[in-house]
Amino acid sequence: MLRIYNTLSGKKEAFKPLRGKRVGMYACGVTVYDLCHIGHARSTVVFDVIFRYLRFLGYEVTYVRNITDLDDKIIKRANDEGVAWEEIANRYTREFNADMETLGLEKPTQEPKATDHIGEMIRMIEKLTEGGCAYQAGGDVFFSVDTFKGYGKLSKRDPEEMKAGARVEVDAKKRNPLDFALWKASKPGEPSWESPWGRGRPGWHIECSAMSQAYLGDTLDIHGGGKDLIFPHHENEIAQSEGATGKPFARFWIHNGFVNINREKMSKSLGNILTIKEILDRYHPEIIRLFLLSHHYRSPVDFSDRNLAEAKMGMDRFYTTLRRIDEWDGEGSEGEKTSPGEGVRKAIEEVREFPGRFQEAMDDDFNTALALAHFHDLARSINALMGDGGLKRDLLAELLPQARNDFRRFGDILGLFQRAPEDYFREQRRRELGRLRIDQDHINRMIRERHEAREQRDWKRADEIRESLASMSIVLEDGPDGTTWRVE
Repeated sequence: MLRIYNTLSGKKEAFKPLRGKRVGMYACGVTVYDLCHIGHARSTVVFDVIFRYLRFLGYEVTYVRNITDLDDKIIKRANDEGVAWEEIANRYTREFNADMETLGLEKPTQEPKATDHIGEMIRMIEKLTEGGCAYQAGGDVFFSVDTFKGYGKLSKRDPEEMKAGARVEVDAKKRNPLDFALWKASKPGEPSWESPWGRGRPGWHIECSAMSQAYLGDTLDIHGGGKDLIFPHHENEIAQSEGATGKPFARFWIHNGFVNINREKMSKSLGNILTIKEILDRYHPEIIRLFLLSHHYRSPVDFSDRNLAEAKMGMDRFYTTLRRIDEWDGEGSEGEKTSPGEGVRKAIEEVREFPGRFQEAMDDDFNTALALAHFHDLARSINALMGDGGLKRDLLAELLPQARNDFRRFGDILGLFQRAPEDYFREQRRRELGRLRIDQDHINRMIRERHEAREQRDWKRADEIRESLASMSIVLEDGPDGTTWRVE
């Protein structure tokens, strides 16, 4: 049975949807004012895997991931560039979609934009105002935190302590410094819409409440996002949503951990923001997914060249194993060994029991790190069995197709192992050469020149060519079938 760590309760709970086999899941999306970074990649990949796994379990999932196309940051960027705010929102929405497609994310069931749901936001604010949970101050409308007794239950913060020393923007119009804006009066040069309180635009928090309820109803099965959204965004969503409906807003709250860069918090002030595009220029998208999923979604991840290089080595080993399976030509013994060794018996067991072990890991709060450890065991076992010349052919004929199917079927849940091996290696080599700005035809010409030098016994020239390629991180490997090369 699937158990999920619920931020609201602070413990793992058995997952049971509100409506039978139907699941409503909402994950906070991006604010489209700039290129997306590796932190966005982690959150979107995490919820992509959760979406896939819930469907694997047989649930009918409605997955909603919004796009915030109306925000202070979008307006500021538009003003800085001297363009319309819509141009900024549309430009970075396209960039986001391109990044997600390259990373292999499946499209959510719904991907609403905030500006398409202004009407729903206004109606929710009206309901809160009529119910005494919100108040008007000039052209602004604020949610009154004092009217919601459960405020702080998600973030485990005491409202009185927050009020005493909270780092909340001072606004003389607020009755309580923790009160937050539901509607903002229009300012010159900003987008605005007509409302019962005059022209203005919605606050950030009300956007997600209105959009999630528009597609999933008053109570969601799952709501999630990055850990940084717990307070104030998700805390405020709970207050305004439950204040408007009187019903629980979300039954399970899921939050992924932060991404650090070389053990430092990622921030613009430190200048260590890495965009998804920059990383995709260097690494195959499956390598990035493998790196992110090699850690439990709730733990922090340290992004570094060393850690990405390790992920690449791991992915190379996986695809090398898949290539060996594809190229297996029926070799093996006519009869099984009289007494297979303990290692062989363990390897056979690893292959046969992999599906159950994978699902057991994923049922434990989507433990992709453990699931991938089982994939590593599967690959190691397959390589051991294929290297054991005494293993019976018909046993290999049973185990290898099963392993290949398991790589594809269960790998698809993680968005991994879906390419043909040669396609994977070719795509990654192209990225590496692009990063090093090396011409592949030039490498092949140098290899041919080295071959000719060796035939003429010009060992000095042959060594010079090898050293020249090595200086470009190209390693030559001479074998019986000729010379191959790889990027170091």
